[in-house]
Amino acid sequence: MHHLLLSPMTWGLLWLAIVWLAWRRAGTAWRAVLATLGIAILVLCTPLGANALIRWVEGQVPAASRCSAGTGADADAPIVVLAGGLEDEPRATDDYIALTPASWRRLRGGVELWRRHPAPMVIAGGGPFVIKEATVLARLAQDWGVPAADLRTETASTNTWESAAALHDTLPARVRVVSSATHLPRALLAFRATGFQACGWASDSAYVAPGSVGYFLPQLSAMQKTRLALYETAGTLSYRWRARRTD
Repeated sequence: MHHLLLSPMTWGLLWLAIVWLAWRRAGTAWRAVLATLGIAILVLCTPLGANALIRWVEGQVPAASRCSAGTGADADAPIVVLAGGLEDEPRATDDYIALTPASWRRLRGGVELWRRHPAPMVIAGGGPFVIKEATVLARLAQDWGVPAADLRTETASTNTWESAAALHDTLPARVRVVSSATHLPRALLAFRATGFQACGWASDSAYVAPGSVGYFLPQLSAMQKTRLALYETAGTLSYRWRARRTD
């Protein structure tokens, strides 16, 4: 349902319905409001608007909260890779095609961080199937060179908040959380609310800098990116509210 509610396409259709029903009866001020809303929705359907929103979301993690790339104070801290979901039910622990692209990218980021300075790695993520997300990702991590002795999985959680809570009593306070740049603000909020001293490592960024003229034209990929940014913003607000309730 949230896919529909957060999509600028849904807003555009709703805007057209309102304009069709109310334009003739609306005064000058309300027509100006409707026109402004229409322009805003149109901009969010373009790479220009979508990437501006993505950049704002990813910028919610300040430099001080990002993990150091070298041998800083957090270099020996355990690495926590947050699974990014499954495309389909895995048929075996090495059914890598069942992983979403987000899961692949997050694990790749975690393995790259591990190669810089090896440390224990925990892969968190359950899912609705018998074979869990973290189980498949752990098998892939071994294929990419991470020894089984350095790997652990957390397979009971179904979302980021549950992952942080499930790991609370099993890891030291200082951890390095690996996820996509758009998801990191929400992830760090969850881990800190559960008592961790967490820094973030972005496995990838959804932001694309301006390019050709197509950057200013509506595109389906831009609408999907806008929906992602709004979803993560709503999730962060929800986690802030939940964190205040647990204080």
